[in-house]
Amino acid sequence: MLTSELDYNLPPDLIAQTPVEPRDASRLMVIDRATGSIAHRHFYELDTLLHEHDLLVANDSRVIPARLYGNKPSGGKVELLLLRKLDALRWRGLVGGRNVSTVELVVHTGRTIQVDVEISQDDGDWLLRFSEPIDPYLESLGAMPLPPYIHARLDDPTRYQTVYARISGSAAAPTAGLHFTPALIGKLARSGIDLAFVTLHVGLDTFKPISEDQVEEHKIHSEWCELPDVTANAIGATRAHGRRVVAVGTTSARVLETAGANTISHTSAAFSGFTRLYITPGYSFKVVDAMITNFHLPRSTLLAMIGAFMGLELLRLAYKEAVQLRYRFYSFGDAMLIL
Repeated sequence: MLTSELDYNLPPDLIAQTPVEPRDASRLMVIDRATGSIAHRHFYELDTLLHEHDLLVANDSRVIPARLYGNKPSGGKVELLLLRKLDALRWRGLVGGRNVSTVELVVHTGRTIQVDVEISQDDGDWLLRFSEPIDPYLESLGAMPLPPYIHARLDDPTRYQTVYARISGSAAAPTAGLHFTPALIGKLARSGIDLAFVTLHVGLDTFKPISEDQVEEHKIHSEWCELPDVTANAIGATRAHGRRVVAVGTTSARVLETAGANTISHTSAAFSGFTRLYITPGYSFKVVDAMITNFHLPRSTLLAMIGAFMGLELLRLAYKEAVQLRYRFYSFGDAMLIL
């Protein structure tokens, strides 16, 4: 498949710079894959669009304050973005600066942590070795790693966290979940719509477009994920009721499909480990029956997954209509429900 098939024209003013208030006031495009119909609702109506015993599966990963600012010994400024913790002292990350081999981070007056930039990987990220664990200082030293297309200041960092985030480790938010509120979750529960969780720590591919001419030639990064027993059991109960597994976001879908890849039935087993699953058009989904997702960047692996799920023709139609009706795009934008 040509990567150019994942292109579309987006007016820059449709890139959402701030989240809506309240969270569930965002618009919701509802797409029926069977009929090709497109409807326009709001996220707070989600309980009316799902059925009793449908199962929402959401990613409970929590974004860490992964953006750090330091200096080279010569005084030049350096920006670090932590992507994945390897052990107590080592992280994979990105480095913003030229000719960087050592970075100094001021953690207290007169006291610094030294970061050795050990290896420049072929795929564009770096191996960072800290002189002592950075974890205790992240909350005071780090900043929320907003995507580069968001230029407005975020006064409340919790707005780049889902309300159910609990396991720290992501370098970006699983943004489909940003629309949920405690009140909406309660309303869904009263309607008999269940909620279960998986974990996937979002990493580099959130920031990296497909640069190859062919979609399939792209090398996707591994990300750590987990589908616990309780969620696997919930999926089994959903199947027993003949209802749908609804992935909240592409990250949840990736976990579900990773866990379901080694099973024969239309379900998933508990799983914990790294996934390199790369879903592109032509992929046959084994677990996910419906999906909630935001509107994604052109030429991205996330858009490739959505194209695989709903079909490229319907994808193009939906995105064209979203632009015409001035939906808000990307992380702080509106959402779609694909049934």
